Amino acid sequence: SADNIPLAVGTIIAVVLTLSLGDALIKLMGDGVTVGLWQLFFVRSLVALPLLLAFSLAFVPVRRLLPRRLFWTLVRSMLLFAMWLAYYASLPHLPFAVAAAGYYTLPLFIVAFAAVFAGERVGRQKWIGVTLGFLGILLVLRPGGDAFVLAALLPVLAASLFAAAMLLTRTKCRDEHPATLAIALNVLFVVLGAGGLLVGAVAGVGTGWDSFLSTAWTAIGWNELAVLSLLGCLIAVASLGSAFAYQIAPSSVVGTFDFSYVGFALVWGLLFFGEIPTPLGLLGIGLIVLAGILAVRADR
Repeated sequence: SADNIPLAVGTIIAVVLTLSLGDALIKLMGDGVTVGLWQLFFVRSLVALPLLLAFSLAFVPVRRLLPRRLFWTLVRSMLLFAMWLAYYASLPHLPFAVAAAGYYTLPLFIVAFAAVFAGERVGRQKWIGVTLGFLGILLVLRPGGDAFVLAALLPVLAASLFAAAMLLTRTKCRDEHPATLAIALNVLFVVLGAGGLLVGAVAGVGTGWDSFLSTAWTAIGWNELAVLSLLGCLIAVASLGSAFAYQIAPSSVVGTFDFSYVGFALVWGLLFFGEIPTPLGLLGIGLIVLAGILAVRADR
């Protein structure tokens, strides 16, 4: 069907709003360590899966939901699982806006991976974007400074994993229905989340490094259950909405508005955590956003 840019822009902004709010809630949980990350993965996707299945069975033929390349669908899901594990593990240790800025270096990795592994030509504008993004991440993370922590590298690792997953999406999973990919990802979250909890139950210990990464099951009350259910609804909406937005408009347009996540992260960081970025940090975030926009829009 014909492109619908206004609908795509509205959809991606709504998706980014829901994702940033969900990630802020996860940071709140991680700061208080009310629920471990493996339990969060398990319960959140256990809520999301019925919603995705109901939507898919209502609007998508069953034969279209069957994965055509099961191996690559699984590899893509594993990369995204590792991506979320790295990003969420960083949240208890970093200001929310700093974590978001580190993660949104992902267009720079997409450019690099496309050039190295997919043989795509990379023009001058993209390389300018890569350079600006590198300078921005130095200003935000300030490696070698007193405020630097190794956890600041985790969002950058998450960005590289997401870029690799998107490269696979384009080259190996292009014929899969978006609902198939969303369902496969959440099934993997349930399986690996349950596996982590089982290991914790058998071993009787968590990780020892970070209580948010604990594999132990924590008794949850109605408040925690309500938050986890909300997170499940948010990830179900976001996984379908992002695929829909990128299908009905050019990626160069949608990707530009995808960077509104960093702006929302600044707002949630201020409202929920009282975080006020330093002037250098704001300059670095601005450079990262500009770099990503240059990299994305160069594809036009």
